[in-house]
Amino acid sequence: MTPDPVQRPAPAENPLRRLLHAITRATSPHVTLLVILAAGLVPALALTLVSAEVYDSVTDADGIAGLDRPALDQALQLRNPELDAAVTGFTNLAGTVGMPIIAGLVVLLMCLRWRSWTPLILTAAAAGGSLLMTVTGKALIGRTRPALADAVPPYESSASFPSGHTLNSIVIAGILAYLVILHVHNRRAKAAVVLAAAAFTFAVGMSRVYLGHHWLTDVLVAWTLGAAWLAVVITAHQLLRRLPEHRAAAQGSLPRRRP
Repeated sequence: MTPDPVQRPAPAENPLRRLLHAITRATSPHVTLLVILAAGLVPALALTLVSAEVYDSVTDADGIAGLDRPALDQALQLRNPELDAAVTGFTNLAGTVGMPIIAGLVVLLMCLRWRSWTPLILTAAAAGGSLLMTVTGKALIGRTRPALADAVPPYESSASFPSGHTLNSIVIAGILAYLVILHVHNRRAKAAVVLAAAAFTFAVGMSRVYLGHHWLTDVLVAWTLGAAWLAVVITAHQLLRRLPEHRAAAQGSLPRRRP
């Protein structure tokens, strides 16, 4: 006799999914879509308002902009040739060459493994918005970078506000982490992915200040703008994912949960 196959326990129902199903049953599919929309756009709006406050401080040279010079002075005290070289190498990972290569390889692996174009589409949309915000912000604000005497070579000549390295890193790292979380069921693994993406983004931002390539407020506004755009992209994707369920719910039954 052949042994019975091992019965693996089914993955636990996602608490968020249960909540959305409960809202759908208690109200309507349209209300659930509005809840998802609000959950993403309210934080995006709040982060945009924070970005506007940072911008006002920069243009008025007051408020949080008062931290720019002290932060740079602190970076100057920490520098040494070995650390300068290490930080320069690290920050290049989030540059115009390093980040596209790394993100492209990760997205390629995701598409092949999951047999889906979603990673490519989402990452391209997120990166496109990030690049547009970077280029537009630099052109509109035209802020001068810290003096070359306070910077570590190689020097950069584009406008300072916002930090493109930081903005792109939070958007790309964030969307890749989101895609991984969609396919991982272990909570610790999800937490590890989020922490890794956050740590990478934080390190990239701080490296820009350390090298004297950006002011602290350039980095802060890049974090808030990037997080706001990330919230918009993720919200749009979540709405698209839920639409089939809500169409079925509107007809009186919910489809089976996808594995």
